[in-house]
Amino acid sequence: MSNPRHKSSTTSKQSGFHPRNRHQGQYDFTALIEADRDADTVALGRFVSTNPYGDLSIDFADANAVKALNRALLKHQYGIEAWDIPDAYLCPPVPGRADYIHGLADLLITVNQGKLPKKNSVYVLDIGTGANGIYPLIGSQEYTWNFVAADINDDALANLESVIHANPQLVKKIELRLQKNSSKIFHNILQQDEWFDLTMCNPPFHTSAAEAQSGTDRKWQNLGKTAAQIEVNLNFGGQAAELWCPGGELQFISQMIEESRQFSTQCFWFSSLISKSANLDPIKAKLKQAKVLEHRLITMQQGSKQSRFIAWTFLTPAQQLAWAKLRWR
Repeated sequence: MSNPRHKSSTTSKQSGFHPRNRHQGQYDFTALIEADRDADTVALGRFVSTNPYGDLSIDFADANAVKALNRALLKHQYGIEAWDIPDAYLCPPVPGRADYIHGLADLLITVNQGKLPKKNSVYVLDIGTGANGIYPLIGSQEYTWNFVAADINDDALANLESVIHANPQLVKKIELRLQKNSSKIFHNILQQDEWFDLTMCNPPFHTSAAEAQSGTDRKWQNLGKTAAQIEVNLNFGGQAAELWCPGGELQFISQMIEESRQFSTQCFWFSSLISKSANLDPIKAKLKQAKVLEHRLITMQQGSKQSRFIAWTFLTPAQQLAWAKLRWR
């Protein structure tokens, strides 16, 4: 697939993305409108207008506009048809999410003689894939990776299943698994006779529903919405399991690290996004306590926003080399 630089007017320039990220430069709204012209739902063109700076743009506080933009990006850049999410589910920013995929690919390159693993050789477990399934969709198309997409919400998985079946090329690339025990992460999902090259996760950030609601209110206020408009748009904030869990992000990742010990030889790199920089030191301490053999913190920059993910492995250098030779070359 090509990686064209977007040249038409836009709301703002995207900067700092990974060099392989397709979303360099500016949104090409002309091409995106054309890609989304045949959408069954309200197409992107309805939401695009000229902003006060004379650029084509959308209202990024409009849930339907952002969803239409995502649908158009996925179709235009990755060939994904008929992407959609139900109301009240998280609508992730596609360009930023792609950087996590590219960062994980770099981890594989570093232990594979400086090369990407051969096509169709990488298997990834996405924890909490959500109704949007953004990581399996991008990763399978960008790198031909194979995914197991897991979630505790069967409605979310049903939505992703409909997207997969609308794209025949995805049917054999993405397997869906329901986590029936919401207190577990890898247990019941990662089976004894299988191995994953990567796991990834965008964990729930907040510690409670009230905290999540407060964060949503601040987001809308920062976007210039009134209290009445905030009330109308609350369903753009995400489902409970997507937004919060007891102990928040720190507790979730800590449990992930603890459970990963029990599957230490079945996965090369475990990983998770970390939204809050204050959680870095406690998470690193947890990794030390779990006796991981190596961990790496990867920072990602999108404009003025910085994000990060942490990856860890229990494999020795000799085991890492053997893994790469056996699976990726």
